[in-house]
Parts: sequence; structure tokens; C-alpha cells
Amino acid sequence: MNLDVSKWSGEGAFTQALIDHLQQLKAVELVRVEDAPASRSEADYNFISNEIFVKFAVVSRQEPGRRFGVLPMTRVVSDKAMTMEGLEQALAAMSAIGACDYADESMLQYLRTERIIPPYQTRGYKLVELVRVYEMGALKPGVKA
Repeated sequence: MNLDVSKWSGEGAFTQALIDHLQQLKAVELVRVEDAPASRSEADYNFISNEIFVKFAVVSRQEPGRRFGVLPMTRVVSDKAMTMEGLEQALAAMSAIGACDYADESMLQYLRTERIIPPYQTRGYKLVELVRVYEMGALKPGVKA
């Protein structure tokens, strides 16, 4: 599996856990991680938003058929090794990841919150991490072919 993290700052423990688990799936061929522009930081909370793009491996198979209805032939049919629905089920089965908070046919969304209390401080902050997983090459919502 290829991993492209050139557009990712490296922030987000849950994003890193998600990447580690995606690397274990044989049906995933490529993973690209990017920082989303929605990330921000205030005094009381940090909001981290990351986007993960996955490309599934392609499985080819031979299918018999007829050309012009008479001549026997064999054609090669290519199918994706996994779908977004299959990815959702595979990640939900992993105890460190769990079920996503929102899913549709083109995206999985995870929202994790954590209270951080730094040493030698009485007041902590809330860390909110939003991770969206998209299929690479699939149409984005609202885009028409």
C-alpha cells in the first residue's frame, strides 16, 4: 500500500490510528492524507480537521461471452476489491476505530473529542478531531458528471 502524507501536518492521534488500520487492509491500494482548511485553535479548544482519500485495489477476472451473438470470446472485467460500505464495516469491526458517526455512499465521517489537561496547569482544553474518509476517484457530493 502507498501512503502520501505530504499535505498533512501530522496532527491528530485518531487520524494516525485510522491510517495505521487502513494499512492493514489488503483491498486498500493508496491512502492520501490532507489537512482540511477548517482546523482552528482557540483558548478553550483545538479543532483538527483531516481528510483521508483511499483508492481501492482492482481485481480482474475473465468473463466468457459472445461477440456479435455468435463468436465465442473472453473479456476481462475489472472490479474494485472493496466499496465504501465494505470499508465502513471493516473499520467498525476494529476495536480501536469503531463505527463512524456519519456515512453515505461517498464518505465516512468520524468525530472524536478528548479533554487535555497539560501538566502544571489547572485549566485544560478540549481537542475535537474531525476525520472524513473519501474514495479517491469517486464524485464528490454536489458534483455532476
